[in-house]
Amino acid sequence: MSIVTRIAAMLLGLFLLDGTASAATPLKVVASFSILGDIVAHIGGDKVQVVTLVGPDGDAHVYEPTPADAKTVGNADLVVVNGLGFEGWLDRLIKASGYKGKIIVASNGVKPRTMAEEDEHEHGHDHGHAHGDSDIDPHAWQNIDNGKLYAKNIAKALIEADPVNEAAYRQAETAYLAELTALATWAGEQFAAIPDRQRRMITSHDAFGYLGDAYGIQILSPVGVSTASEPSAGDVKQLIRQINKEHITAVFVENISDRRLIEQIARESKVAVGGALYSDALSAQDGPAPTYIDMFRGNVEKIAGAMRQGR
Repeated sequence: MSIVTRIAAMLLGLFLLDGTASAATPLKVVASFSILGDIVAHIGGDKVQVVTLVGPDGDAHVYEPTPADAKTVGNADLVVVNGLGFEGWLDRLIKASGYKGKIIVASNGVKPRTMAEEDEHEHGHDHGHAHGDSDIDPHAWQNIDNGKLYAKNIAKALIEADPVNEAAYRQAETAYLAELTALATWAGEQFAAIPDRQRRMITSHDAFGYLGDAYGIQILSPVGVSTASEPSAGDVKQLIRQINKEHITAVFVENISDRRLIEQIARESKVAVGGALYSDALSAQDGPAPTYIDMFRGNVEKIAGAMRQGR
């Protein structure tokens, strides 16, 4: 073998070795909060390394990014966010990080609901809700059809960033979408068995509007779409009167909320709190809602169970 041939063979070997190493290096993905992080992990599998900024039981509405977060974002290959005004702190974090890559808005394609729709859904009653700075409800993942859009947008972004592993991403996407479809069918069956007059619930902040629209549930809350909102004493008293007048039994606190307000409402209306719902964040891995699917299923079980009790 000539020297030229040996050199060519060595260069080819080094090229192949470098290509294999590159393909084996996970894509660095930063997700803004835990629900998105879980969806990315399900579709990306071992092809991605996911870091979540707002972790389990964290409240993205009031989150304050740290210098460590800026460094994490700056080193990312992809950044995945919810959009719809959910991450009010995002722009300044991106600027501080120096990140120049793609920002994937997982909610792209979602038809956003507005608080005007909320008022209409509640039959025109004025409940005195404080809806924060935006008229848009950002909690789109509370409708599984929207969750499927999130999954598709994330899969597309991963494929564009890492085309070598397209087959793996597509296979995982197909399997995940099938799970979400089955979950939506099951949830529809749970609520369909409950009379319309009993499909009403109280939550500590207004995060379940998309769920209500999907399954014909009237949802009331003393706090608006952002947990930074503060209800007035009059709002709370009005809500208590409505609970008693309409015999609402489904009253819940959320894992990211201060329990005291909803417990006051439950105490004064003589209705038991139906447990904690997971709205804007998952639980820790050893908790009841470590994944998006677990979260949604657990919420439906609690809500439907409380509604069935009637009053």
